[in-house]
Amino acid sequence: MAQNDFSRGTMSRNILTMALPMTAAQLINILYNIVDRVYLGHLEGVGRLSITGLGLCLPVISILIGFANLCGMGGAPLCSICRGKGENEEAESVMGNSFTLLILFGVGLTAICLLLKRPILYLFGASDATFPYADDYLTIYLCGTLFVMIGLGMNPFVNAQGFGRTGMMTVALGAAVNLVLDPIFIFGFGMGVRGAALATVISQACSAVWVLGFLTGPKAILRLRRTALKLRWERVRRILGLGSSGFVMALTNSLVQILCNATLQRVGGDLYVGVMTVVNSVREVATMPAAGITNGCQPVLGYNYGAGQYRRVREGIRFTTAATMGYTAAIWVVIMAFPAMFIHIFNSEAELLSAGVPAFRIYFAAFFCMAFQFIGQSVSVALNRSKSAVFFSLFRKAFIVAPLTLLLPALGWGVDGVFWAEPISNVVGGLACFITMWLTVYLPLGHKPDGT
Repeated sequence: MAQNDFSRGTMSRNILTMALPMTAAQLINILYNIVDRVYLGHLEGVGRLSITGLGLCLPVISILIGFANLCGMGGAPLCSICRGKGENEEAESVMGNSFTLLILFGVGLTAICLLLKRPILYLFGASDATFPYADDYLTIYLCGTLFVMIGLGMNPFVNAQGFGRTGMMTVALGAAVNLVLDPIFIFGFGMGVRGAALATVISQACSAVWVLGFLTGPKAILRLRRTALKLRWERVRRILGLGSSGFVMALTNSLVQILCNATLQRVGGDLYVGVMTVVNSVREVATMPAAGITNGCQPVLGYNYGAGQYRRVREGIRFTTAATMGYTAAIWVVIMAFPAMFIHIFNSEAELLSAGVPAFRIYFAAFFCMAFQFIGQSVSVALNRSKSAVFFSLFRKAFIVAPLTLLLPALGWGVDGVFWAEPISNVVGGLACFITMWLTVYLPLGHKPDGT
């Protein structure tokens, strides 16, 4: 099939064709929650409590997104590999099974989280002062879980077919709706955090409708069909196995956020939980272009790998490495030079600035090494090496960040110890992931003749 054939043209152009709209989509997608935090952080009199309350919800939101990625980022690379082999019927079956899983997860997670939200939020570091804000936001947000599953989980199947711009429009539509509705609900109707959550749910519903409209329409190469919805265990196993990397990464990120918030609440109080919310907000924005580049390479690498074009796969890995490392080095310099500028975006209270500037410089001290983690994991996912991707997801967060978050404050580092855990993990975990990928994937591919 000549349409969106990634075995033609230069690898750099193919990757950029996918990565640029996917990067834009990733950045736009972050606006869902970032815009909420910006508006809520500037609510008069309760700004810091509001943004801290919303920060307590982020681990729950990350877990929900992790389940969406479990199906979407698990099924989409398999679709790319099947397309490269010319197996379009199997590719559609993978997409249909992924959709069914997303619906099942969405319904189950909504019920569980609504039932357990109070103990969950206090476990995650809420205080009596911040719980009402977290509860108001999370209750409404959870009502839109199904929209999150469909919008985020099915959009990778649009990108896997080579329609990067259409995939970008999925999140652009939702973000535009969110940008318009946020000030209306938060300030115009005086709904505060509830208004922010309602605007987000409506915007996610718009994204879900858009992506379903495309995947069931005539422009899609692979369509979402009823006949493909029935689950088959072998197919489900492959989807969940490959998607487990992104899921484990989201889950461990959430667990580390929970651990950080709980530790900061204990050694620093609500102020430092608020600082971590701002830090995480900036990190999400800063990492999105790197995620866009590495996610953009996946359908291209997967397609060429399925087609037996190993020389082109190696070329794509080299280009992705150079682009990702170049970007992360540049944004690292900016953040380290102007931390106060980023904090002002969310809140301008002197107390938050005083605590936030040194925390920023510690947390982002080795941010440029994050590129190694992104590259290593994305290549593993693209080439269906799920075990390696899962291991390094766990290694950096569960085996480095989590223990250090507990150990360093206990050794007398105080709140600084919580922030130091991240740069240490970036260096150790990132380098381990990249070097392993280079030795076990990139170099061996150089010994395999094309077409085998």
